[in-house]
Amino acid sequence: MTALLLIDFQLDFLPGGALAVGGGDAILPLLNDLQPRFDLVVATQDWHPAGHRSFASAHPGRALFEDITWQGLPQRLWPDHCVQGSAGAALHPGLNLNRVEAIFRKGTDPELDSYSAFFDNGHRRATGLSAYLRARGVSDVAVAGLAADYCVYFTAKDARAEGFAVSVVEDATRGISPESMAAAQADLLGQGVRFQQVSEWLG
Repeated sequence: MTALLLIDFQLDFLPGGALAVGGGDAILPLLNDLQPRFDLVVATQDWHPAGHRSFASAHPGRALFEDITWQGLPQRLWPDHCVQGSAGAALHPGLNLNRVEAIFRKGTDPELDSYSAFFDNGHRRATGLSAYLRARGVSDVAVAGLAADYCVYFTAKDARAEGFAVSVVEDATRGISPESMAAAQADLLGQGVRFQQVSEWLG
């Protein structure tokens, strides 16, 4: 059984949002076109409480995008984004949710960031997604959405470590920087993750 994971297609990550990924809105029709090709579709949302410790604003004297150590983990300091219940945390209104069976929210622990849809960044707590997919009989997972070099990357990495066959739908993602996207792709390829194009699924 196959599952499509739609990662963080939220207004704060889209043009005009607090932490916009360049060209992120261009993948909307691809995300919608892909859905009927999978047995199961799941979406995720970054869902931070106000004052989340991944926000630069929670660390007076620190700069946006500064790298620090927090809770024993590397942490980049982001603009306030995807605050629970805010307009920016909402999924894009054009995203077809008719086939989305479940929405998993992550980043809810105020002290820990969570790029992956499966675990927080310290792998201290699971979101329940892995158990959910296994209970539904899923063996193959495809990952699409935002951002390719952060939440898509860590989700694909954890999905592979959890024993799923994993594909990244490359043209149905967008990333922050070419350098970090290339590094993420190299790491995932080394772990047996496939990179495919939307046309391979729609063909």
